[in-house]
Amino acid sequence: MSMITPILIVVAVGFVAAGILTIASKVFFVPVDETFATLRAELPGANCGACGFAGCDDYANAMAEDKSVGCTLCPVGGADVAAKLADILGVEAGGGDRDVAVVMCYGTCTASKKIMDYSGVQTCSAAKQFFGGAGACSHGCMGLGDCVRACEFGAIKVIDGVAQVDRETCVACGMCAKVCPQHIIRISPEKNKNIVQCSSTDKGGDTRKNCSNGCIGCSMCVKACKFDAVHVENNLAFIDPVKCKNCGMCAKVCPTQAIVNMRKPVAKKKPAAPAA
Repeated sequence: MSMITPILIVVAVGFVAAGILTIASKVFFVPVDETFATLRAELPGANCGACGFAGCDDYANAMAEDKSVGCTLCPVGGADVAAKLADILGVEAGGGDRDVAVVMCYGTCTASKKIMDYSGVQTCSAAKQFFGGAGACSHGCMGLGDCVRACEFGAIKVIDGVAQVDRETCVACGMCAKVCPQHIIRISPEKNKNIVQCSSTDKGGDTRKNCSNGCIGCSMCVKACKFDAVHVENNLAFIDPVKCKNCGMCAKVCPTQAIVNMRKPVAKKKPAAPAA
């Protein structure tokens, strides 16, 4: 009998607790918005925050509560997800140019100079705290891969000492830009093919000493542009993405190749074989 009593007490407590939980679930039940659930099901679940919200749940909830919230804010899902979200809400998805991450530096191992051998913690953030890093240019890529580790899509790699983005793979989530201590990664419309791959605001002579690929503020690109899209501010060329027509003239005249034309070359057709 002494063995049965504790067992009965435990079973009774269990039944009481189950009853309390059942009643509580009924009293505190919060109905799930079907629109929210449907929208959330279409989102990729990356929770990267690139849409401007805390995560996919927050974004879906915002769209469900306010139809004026754009359907094209998810860079991971892209146009396909935007179209599905718009269909659920009964609104127009609208256009929306694809964005990509751009590294505003091309200070490769051969182009940029070092002022020390850094052997500390192999992260950009740690190197930044150690006298600003090992590079002579205080504005350039540190090449230790914080951006690589932050990218969940394998779209960025360190090649020849500098971070480079695979524009086909990049979804413009912005995680690489967030972790870069140099703030040299920005999110830019993919349609803009001419990129100033330099962030140095030093005087031209100093930039040239530190990196042969750096912008020296010579303004040759400004003179070559027929659309008033290129300007030099603080010794650094800037291309207005709205005015730029991607003609590529700025890249052609840049003496240091700091401006790069990302447009893929058009394959030339082979001449037809002469008739026999």
